[in-house]
Amino acid sequence: MQSLHKESNKKLFGTLCGIGAAICYGTNPLGARLYEEGMTPGSVLFWRFGLAWVIIAVVMLLRKEKLKVCKSEFATLSMLGLLFLASSFTLYASFQLMDVGVASTLLFVYPVLTAAIMAIFFKERLTWSTVIAIVLSFLGVLLLYWTPDGGKLSAAGVVLVLISALTYALYIIVMNRSRLAMSSFKINFYVLIYCTLGNMLLSLCLGNGLQMPAHATSWFYVGWLAVVPAILALVMMVYAAKYIGSTPTAIMGALEPLTAVMIGIFLFGEVFTARLAFGILLIFSSVFLIAIYSNKKTA
Repeated sequence: MQSLHKESNKKLFGTLCGIGAAICYGTNPLGARLYEEGMTPGSVLFWRFGLAWVIIAVVMLLRKEKLKVCKSEFATLSMLGLLFLASSFTLYASFQLMDVGVASTLLFVYPVLTAAIMAIFFKERLTWSTVIAIVLSFLGVLLLYWTPDGGKLSAAGVVLVLISALTYALYIIVMNRSRLAMSSFKINFYVLIYCTLGNMLLSLCLGNGLQMPAHATSWFYVGWLAVVPAILALVMMVYAAKYIGSTPTAIMGALEPLTAVMIGIFLFGEVFTARLAFGILLIFSSVFLIAIYSNKKTA
């Protein structure tokens, strides 16, 4: 009985972490503000991940955590680092080719990709609650960004977002299946090394160099990107994937575009319409459904 109660608490904690990670990751579009100063995706991400890595390193030093890992752990950490590097770079590159809201909408195909990969390659049963949650959340996201006049999307931008979605789905799956026996800080210490050095190399190889943030406001956005959608989101993502699984964690990502909409309403004065309200209701319904289901499995 005690073990069941403990397992239920882990599921609840994992659910809350999944929600928190999605909300934090949903603030990523704020980084597009740095493009107005001439910074490239590689530069923005280099400073973002570099600062996040320094903060994580200080935390690990204070916690007196050892950095040593075995060969199999290093291989898994390398895979996680490369996947998150690919996902973040392609997403930020797409921000230059389309509206960040549209990119965030397209990125949300990753829960579908996660569920499909888990069902095809890992024989995970696709339950009706999962299917309904995916449909509700996907419809909600469409309503959040649907406009009557439509418009053409950049083909290159779409390809970049789809690559970002696929690599993000694989990141969640590898995190869930790896069962790394180490703290989330240690995992992300290594993941952020790949993201920092990878974006530096990509910037240099593409001939863009590395641009410094120009003023205090720029550093504020860099700091925000380092702490909120990097450190907080990544740390909570580890616990979510570990305690509730890949598919539920991915579906809770419906809160990411919702966060972008709320930022637009409260920070930029965008209009709150009935369409937005209904879309938000659908998204909350999908998250509530998957949260209840994931906890009932161990009740």
